[in-house]
Amino acid sequence: MVVAAGCNETAESRNALEQLCRVYWYPLYAHVRRRGHSPEDAQDLTQEFFARLLERQWLARADRTCGRFRTFLLVALDRFLANAWDKVRAQKRGGGAPTLPLRWDTAETRYGLEPADPRTPEQAFERRWAIALLDEVLRRLEAEQQTEGKAALFTRLKPCLAGESASLPYARIADATGLSEGAVKVAVHRLRQRYRELLRAEIAQTVASTEDVDAEMRHLFHVLAGR
Repeated sequence: MVVAAGCNETAESRNALEQLCRVYWYPLYAHVRRRGHSPEDAQDLTQEFFARLLERQWLARADRTCGRFRTFLLVALDRFLANAWDKVRAQKRGGGAPTLPLRWDTAETRYGLEPADPRTPEQAFERRWAIALLDEVLRRLEAEQQTEGKAALFTRLKPCLAGESASLPYARIADATGLSEGAVKVAVHRLRQRYRELLRAEIAQTVASTEDVDAEMRHLFHVLAGR
């Protein structure tokens, strides 16, 4: 997906970039806010940053052998913030139109609900990136289950994805769904297995090689655990 987004201006590259934006725009927006910019200015800066990723082919310069995509994005964003703010303000005064479909209506609400964070802006970015990635994997899993006609069962089983086996209410789920407790356990096992597969696939799109997936998974879960 990253490689496709870095290609020349094509429908494929545009779609790939918009998918990247949809999944990972909020960690970047929140990072801009942590750098001291107002909500309105952070929206303008994030929008312009993503637009330039495509228009100036910054993604084409991302060397797949040199690390993780999230690191590339953070470095590129900080360089952009250091050099581009005056130009963005001038473009805004000139009536520059938004070019990418980002959900600004939820941005500041989400940011305002976050607790005070003692982490550095870079550490906070990594945590938000990890959360955004897990949210995207869960969205994809839910879409698959809906396509297979299992939406109602997925709603019942979704809390089991993160819970410890010994504490899960398998019996209550069985009563509510009409399945046996054993069938519920099998369904949870398969759901977790598919979740891991989708997680690995999502991470694989943003690291240099398949050999880096396990290391990236460990790192992101360490980030989420606060270590």
